[in-house]
Amino acid sequence: MVSRSWLYVPGHSRRMLDKAAGVGADAIIADLEDAVPVAQRPTARAVVADWLDSGATGDADAWVRVSPDALEEDLRAAVRPGLTGVVVAKVDGPSLLTRLDALLSALESERGLPAGRIAVSPRLESARGLRQIDAVAAAPRVLLLGLGEADLSADLGLRPGPDGWELLPARFEAVVASAAAGLAAPVGPATVNYRDTEKLRAGTEALRRLGFSGRTAIHPHQVPVINEVFTPTAEEVAEAERVIAAYAEGGGGAAAVDGTGTMVDEAVARSARAVLVRARRQ
Repeated sequence: MVSRSWLYVPGHSRRMLDKAAGVGADAIIADLEDAVPVAQRPTARAVVADWLDSGATGDADAWVRVSPDALEEDLRAAVRPGLTGVVVAKVDGPSLLTRLDALLSALESERGLPAGRIAVSPRLESARGLRQIDAVAAAPRVLLLGLGEADLSADLGLRPGPDGWELLPARFEAVVASAAAGLAAPVGPATVNYRDTEKLRAGTEALRRLGFSGRTAIHPHQVPVINEVFTPTAEEVAEAERVIAAYAEGGGGAAAVDGTGTMVDEAVARSARAVLVRARRQ
């Protein structure tokens, strides 16, 4: 199941990691990168390893964000039976992911895990990375892409406004590259003001319309809004079922017209099927 909400939690805080399991996030990302002071990263690795081994993730998928500058150390802490995948920060191209795949394969073999079990979600955070997005999407183990928009904005010299439209081309490129590579739809960025739920909802709805599958959060208060936006409503499910029924009645080949006068063809039916699959998963 592709997650709707991805909650970042500082890897050096066991208290916050344990608390995260009860907030309803589909995925928890234990952070070994920017959220942890450099001096505390060795401690954070030990905390995250113990957290994964304890099974304290609840129903959420457990991910760990690793740093390219400490890849081997971070992976040695993260790769264990409770891990779903790794979020890789600051990916500038496929070479880092090739190295990551080799390290993961060695650790899976060493620790008795099935080969290829650990998934990867790269974060593109630079102009160079964005230029190589297709090669990144095609790299081994990649499940879905994400953008690190703060770093990307700094690298590009952008000054995004409240609606973030300046980042629209990069977001759309992530959606296109994901679809072309057969990946899950990308995960959207976090917003740093966790108290402004109206802005969060508006931005999350825009990401959903653009084709994103979920969004990251930096605070538990953001999770319910993200889950709600990325969960099909009862009305959307009913509409999708009606479209599928109309398409089937029309023979499933040529275009059909449903009871409201709306043309239904394979493209429309495909979108309706995606709604129903997502509703069943949630």
